[in-house]
Amino acid sequence: MRLSRYFLPVLKENPAEAQIVSHRYMLRAGMIKQQAAGIYSWLPLGYRVLKRIEEIVHQEQIRAGHIPLLMPTLQPADLWRESGRYDDYGQEMLRIKDRQDRDMLYGPTNEEMITDIFRSHVNSYKDLPLTLYHIQWKFRDEMRPRFGVMRGREFLMKDGYNFDVDRDAALHAYNRHMVSYLRTYERMGLTAIPMRAASGPIGGDNTHEFLVLANTGESEVFYDDRVTGLKLGQREIDYDDRDQVAKVCEEFTTLYARTDETHDEAVFAGVPEAHRKVGRGIEVGQIFYFGTKYSEAMGAEVVTKDGTKVPVEMGSHGIGVSRLLGAIIEASHDDKGIIWPEGVTPFPVGIVNLKQGDGAADAACAGLEKALLARGLEPLYDDRDERAGAKFATMDLIGLPWRITVGPRGLEKGVVELTSRRTGASEEMSPEAAVDRIAQIYAAHR
Repeated sequence: MRLSRYFLPVLKENPAEAQIVSHRYMLRAGMIKQQAAGIYSWLPLGYRVLKRIEEIVHQEQIRAGHIPLLMPTLQPADLWRESGRYDDYGQEMLRIKDRQDRDMLYGPTNEEMITDIFRSHVNSYKDLPLTLYHIQWKFRDEMRPRFGVMRGREFLMKDGYNFDVDRDAALHAYNRHMVSYLRTYERMGLTAIPMRAASGPIGGDNTHEFLVLANTGESEVFYDDRVTGLKLGQREIDYDDRDQVAKVCEEFTTLYARTDETHDEAVFAGVPEAHRKVGRGIEVGQIFYFGTKYSEAMGAEVVTKDGTKVPVEMGSHGIGVSRLLGAIIEASHDDKGIIWPEGVTPFPVGIVNLKQGDGAADAACAGLEKALLARGLEPLYDDRDERAGAKFATMDLIGLPWRITVGPRGLEKGVVELTSRRTGASEEMSPEAAVDRIAQIYAAHR
């Protein structure tokens, strides 16, 4: 992609309405535009990151054995009346009527609809276990939408739902989701800590939130700081192995980590003082086990091996896909702009031509662009007729992890400059070596 042909409406000044870093940088980097309070258009750069995050979520859900589908944004109110939540949910639910005067709503979540789909097609234990999920836009009419995509009214969310014949199988589904989420966040360059939480309007008594530590987080958190060093890394996980999955969950949930809603000061006092930490966190996902709360209310039953009918055991599991962009920026930035982790960056590398119009520099940049594309890596080539400082400032603001700088002086020596956005370290090398280095870096993120 050539920057002269791209739509990237960057801003030089900080927008007055932006109160936190992620909102400020997303507006300045031309990633989003507010259309109404808490409702945003996703401009090309922001949309690229959104799709990268969505792709990682899909990959890890499918790896865990979960099956994608797509449910509509609008739902009939009758389903929510069956579960008893239509009147209980509160003013966050956007209630509307269609032209036939039927009560509808813009879905804030999908427990009722997925239960209706299940009961329409599944009636035997032989079809279990089953986990279905989708990534779809949701709407919750927040009283005070703020902080950009972190607290918007319309948001993109992955929500998944497991159906199991008994409690043990449902708890394995819960554990399976926890492990798949841990891997998902690690691939995005995040340390997301599973913390014991409250269930809220979803229901159930077993739930964990995944929180990214940040000063701008909406939740106060209490934790043993040793939990921040836990990583899945490259270990192989057999998601059908209940013992293995349970042991991973135990590893990540034994150390104290709770939100203010479930904090227990007496238990927290047992954490060694040197490791006892209080901070703030951004919620980026939550998993719930709620048993038969919805299946009993809505008649979602299966026939067991002995011929009896039982309501299925269920859970729901969400990831805030659009919210993750804000969380990543809050966790990874400096005073110049965003620093994208390689796993979610909109472009893997930027090419900066220091002397646009110079035959040798233009040819070298075009050669780099072609070589990277041949490796399956699409660079963002700044081919504008701008001064070098402005080009560097744009690259720093939009936060691509790597930059290749091409200029006449370096080309006289047969070299270009490869720079890390995160460390600022630069190294001169041949164009071919720069392409090889970038390809090696991103091989680990595919």
